Amino acid sequence: MNHHIVIVGGGAGGLELATRLGKRLGRTGRAQITLVDANLTHIWKPLFHEVAAGSLNTGLDELNYVAQARWNHFSFQYGRMSAIDRNTKLITLERTLDASGKEISPERTIAYDTLVLSVGSQSNDFGTPGVYEHCAFLDSRGQAEKLHQTLLNHHLNAHATNSDTPLSIAVVGAGATGVELCAELQHAARLLQGYGVRKASCDTLKIYLVEASERILPALPERISQAVHRELVKLGIEVLVRTAVQEVTESEVVLSDNERVQVNLTIWAAGIKAPTFLAQLDGLATNRINQLEVHPTLQSVSDVSVFAIGDCAACPIEGSEGKRVPPRAQAAHQQAKLLAQNLERQLTGEPLESFSYRDYGTLVSLASFSAVGTLMGNLSGATFVEGLLARMFYMSLYRMHQAALLGRRRVMFRMLGDLLSGRSRPRLRLH
Repeated sequence: MNHHIVIVGGGAGGLELATRLGKRLGRTGRAQITLVDANLTHIWKPLFHEVAAGSLNTGLDELNYVAQARWNHFSFQYGRMSAIDRNTKLITLERTLDASGKEISPERTIAYDTLVLSVGSQSNDFGTPGVYEHCAFLDSRGQAEKLHQTLLNHHLNAHATNSDTPLSIAVVGAGATGVELCAELQHAARLLQGYGVRKASCDTLKIYLVEASERILPALPERISQAVHRELVKLGIEVLVRTAVQEVTESEVVLSDNERVQVNLTIWAAGIKAPTFLAQLDGLATNRINQLEVHPTLQSVSDVSVFAIGDCAACPIEGSEGKRVPPRAQAAHQQAKLLAQNLERQLTGEPLESFSYRDYGTLVSLASFSAVGTLMGNLSGATFVEGLLARMFYMSLYRMHQAALLGRRRVMFRMLGDLLSGRSRPRLRLH
């Protein structure tokens, strides 16, 4: 019987891995590849802030797992993993129900020879009171679409009632997600005003960006942080640094100095942690934020037949004391590429190679207003880029992800289709 590789999680890393393994091993029958996910379609997570603002139409940009599996010689199982039995090498998938409570699929088990966990991450509330009760999040497509509908409904209500009541939003966490979301929200308001929704404008939208660190984008070089800070201020966004959040209520954000900011909506984008269920998986070692502890080969330190990649993996950086690979899309992409090669080596009895993370730089998009970042080169080191050039590089990251899944020819056709259809559809999702 063929070696069975089960991949749980169809995000950037998991779907790329399934696609690569399907082409390498599934096509020739050397292994059976199964991808498991609780959704039926894939949207690149770094674009969730555009989904929330309405800049991205998920119906046009989503990728169907069933179709991707058919095209690339792997199989897809719809469901959410809940447990693992490492002795019998079985994972359990929860029973799934539709919106009316009717069963779609029963609870069931899937046998594996090699298991890869690529279940991503979710927001970390750091124990802050009121966060999970009163905040919106961008951890999933469903959350992003719900946030979009909330924002659109407010603008439409203000338009229908001719109300000047402002929409006040607090975005907590000034990492890349929080910063990019602020810019997208301003961009969406201006587009809505252009479509005739008169009360959707900068005059009726107040955005607070709250960050506990000394500066925004604390993980990036200070030059990028300063440049982005200036751009956000120009857009009318109030940036609060060195300001922690003590509590969130339905209508207020309580800051560390006991100041209370009145808001209609709080969006939590501060910090990440891996899903809680990972810490309960039959003794697999995890760290304090639920990430699976792995060797440089991406194998679990507890079980060599279990691998982890992406945000849910605590992978050491070679040559550094105690540092881990950062939870970024480019890291998941690099890990998927190496693991596809390693799993092929494993079948032939060859030794596995260690993962070596390479930082290609960081780009931050400020909607259509600007983009800023650094590009890493072997000879020149870090090169600062901004404006149109940075925006072009930023857009190319998504196209590279699509190319890994669809191939260059299909991506070229998609780009052409986007160019042509852009002339016949709104620039903003209005429903």
